[in-house]
Amino acid sequence: MFCLKTETDSAWADAVVSDLDGVIVDHAHCEMKAASNALGLAARHPDNPAIVRALVALAAEEIEHFQTVFALIERRNLTLGTPRIDAYAADLRRIAGELPRGKAGGVVDRLLIAALIEARSAERFKLIIGALKKSGTEPELLSMYEAFFPQEARHYRVYVDLAIAAAHGDEGAVYERLESLADCEAKVVRRLAKSDARASMHG
Repeated sequence: MFCLKTETDSAWADAVVSDLDGVIVDHAHCEMKAASNALGLAARHPDNPAIVRALVALAAEEIEHFQTVFALIERRNLTLGTPRIDAYAADLRRIAGELPRGKAGGVVDRLLIAALIEARSAERFKLIIGALKKSGTEPELLSMYEAFFPQEARHYRVYVDLAIAAAHGDEGAVYERLESLADCEAKVVRRLAKSDARASMHG
């Protein structure tokens, strides 16, 4: 799917279905982080109004997602709590930082890493949808993820397009860098599949 180089292990969907409350809370934290990241990236482009507008709009949609998930948390009498360290995102940024700097630049890397995170989230939303349909339970949760899936897929495309804009239209350099970063992302996903069995959006 998208630019991803490896598929999520089927055991991940099994872990999610066995702890839906846990993944819902983790998902809420992911939406908050996504909104914060989009706004942080907007601050790096103060002289490009088009990029700023696109990132602020994306952040607003992430906040809407958080509000939707948080309302579900309240209806299920759950507690938001303190976010756990997102090993997936942290490892992806660390490994990407160890790569030789691409000619497209560091800001492009940050936009493409955000694109990869959105792509992985969309892939996992699709897995959750399939698991919920199979179980025939949680119609409210199923409806939410069916609504979120195309939006998350669009976020991936927005970030890639913004990376191209930040690279002054050099699509070749951006897609070459995306390939390298996608290789890094696949390594992180495969490692976490062996070491982290938590019900988390990116675990």
